Order: sequence, then structure tokens, then C-alpha cells
Amino acid sequence: MPTLLNKNGFKFFFYANEHEPKHIHVSYGEGFAKINLDDFKVVQNYLKPKDLKFALEVIKENTKEFERIWNEWFSEG
Repeated sequence: MPTLLNKNGFKFFFYANEHEPKHIHVSYGEGFAKINLDDFKVVQNYLKPKDLKFALEVIKENTKEFERIWNEWFSEG
């Protein structure tokens, strides 16, 4: 399970056996969310609204880096 970023208690990651479309999992406390990288669609959400907003901001700021890591991880398989 590659961790992409830890920021302010939020963990941004994907699983080693993921599938398309490219997406990021976010966990914070007891909550979590799953967000697509291409359109920032929230696929699953169990975060508070302010926490989801923060997670989306971080993902938008780091999209290129997250996609680069995703592509590297899955091209090695």
C-alpha cells in the first residue's frame, strides 16, 4: 500500500493491486474517502465536509505527482 503523502493527519495512498480509473484513498481519523484523479469525483466519502474539502485541495495540488507515482508503480508490474 504505497503512501503518497501524510499531511495534517491525513493519509493519501493507493493499494498495491488497484484498478482504473486512477484514484486516491484518503484516511483521517475514523473517516476515509476515495477520489478519482482525472475529474476529482468523490467515489466514496466518510469524511466530514471540511475534511473532504481539505483532502480535495491537497489532491488537486498534488495531482501530477500522484499520477506519476501511480504510473511508475503499475508500469513495473
